[in-house]
Amino acid sequence: MFSTTFPSLLALSTAINHVLAATPIISAVGSKFFTSDGNQFYIKGIAYQLISTDPLVDTDQCKRDAKQMQDIGANAIRVYHVDPTADHQGCMDAFADAGIYLFVDLDDFPTQIQPTTPAWNKTQLSAFSATLDEFQKYDNTAGVFVGNEVLTTAETSGAAPYVKAAVRDVKAYRDSKNYRKIPIGYSAADVPGLRPMLQNYLSCGDDDAERAEFFGLNVYEWCGDSSYDGSGYAQLVKNATGYNVPIFISETGCREPRPRLFTDQAAIFGEEMADTWSGSIVYEWIQEANDYGLISYGPMVDPKVSTDALDGFPRSGTPTTVSPDYVNLKSQWATLSPSGVKLSAYSASASITPPACPTSTAGGWIVNGNARLPSLGQTLDSAATASSDAAPTPTGSAAEPSASATGGSKSTGDKEITGMVLGLLGVMFGFVLWL
Repeated sequence: MFSTTFPSLLALSTAINHVLAATPIISAVGSKFFTSDGNQFYIKGIAYQLISTDPLVDTDQCKRDAKQMQDIGANAIRVYHVDPTADHQGCMDAFADAGIYLFVDLDDFPTQIQPTTPAWNKTQLSAFSATLDEFQKYDNTAGVFVGNEVLTTAETSGAAPYVKAAVRDVKAYRDSKNYRKIPIGYSAADVPGLRPMLQNYLSCGDDDAERAEFFGLNVYEWCGDSSYDGSGYAQLVKNATGYNVPIFISETGCREPRPRLFTDQAAIFGEEMADTWSGSIVYEWIQEANDYGLISYGPMVDPKVSTDALDGFPRSGTPTTVSPDYVNLKSQWATLSPSGVKLSAYSASASITPPACPTSTAGGWIVNGNARLPSLGQTLDSAATASSDAAPTPTGSAAEPSASATGGSKSTGDKEITGMVLGLLGVMFGFVLWL
């Protein structure tokens, strides 16, 4: 079993090289995130996708939103879709000035890895690389995702090798360009039949070049006034204890029952989870049809009259807080500031060992975790999987579906639905996966 001592010389060197930067950069060291000034970084994030194409192109709007996010206590945003050819300088500066970092998805609707007909090809790598080229320029880019909820059932676990192949090739591209080590990871759906096999698979193996550098989990389990044990969070901690890379909740915030209390934040940033988990990203900033918003930009309008509205919800303007949800989250975050551990003191003499690669399980996880990853251009290879008939045994609960997979908005909520439609169209019209 491969073992790595942390902090590594390379990670320390990267942090030292950026210590004088105006915005401290984020690095993944062992199982934690650190800023270049030596402090552990906990994510207090908000999903931010005002429009379907790219919310980081309107500098004035970004300035208004960044100021409001400072008020609520956010230090990060997650953006699902961007245009790598656009000018993002103004928005990235606005968020940097507010102390807010970016986690950005590299894929879009045409290039996302499909769950049932997975492939990883040159066109996808080129598109992912273009987004990385653009956002590596900014010190407040904290991390990038190679996918969001590609695996949505245990039966789709055959797509996992393609996600890991994307991690491998994007890491190789990043390093070949001598970019800083922006952490590269994945955001998973909370599927009981895949826990903890998927998180372990993406970070297992002797070859560091193939391992993800963080893992995000979209969790909608703590709904209403639940508890650490009753919600299933205790099981999440058990699964993540001893994990070798940073793990955080990349979406959270049940919308039912009302009001949204966000009491899970006290557990995430408190003594139960802060030593294992690196924070959370709340879904979402803008109020739209899926009803998850923390702010709105005014009353609904006729979308036929206003070109700035989608489904009747304005997409720009002065942010107006949604009550009481906004205040409830602000009140939670205001009392939660874990200090964590200093980089200089972090496990200097200890070692973190990658988990064992998972084997196939009856009726659930079907991937041979030790099999060679797909090469660039390869489609699903049944030789890398093993099938079985028994149903997986669920652990914990999934009280509410993932918002980014099931929400109603065309800008953020229909991500997975649109992806499946595109996949079906690709099959119908003989889309060529090897380009």
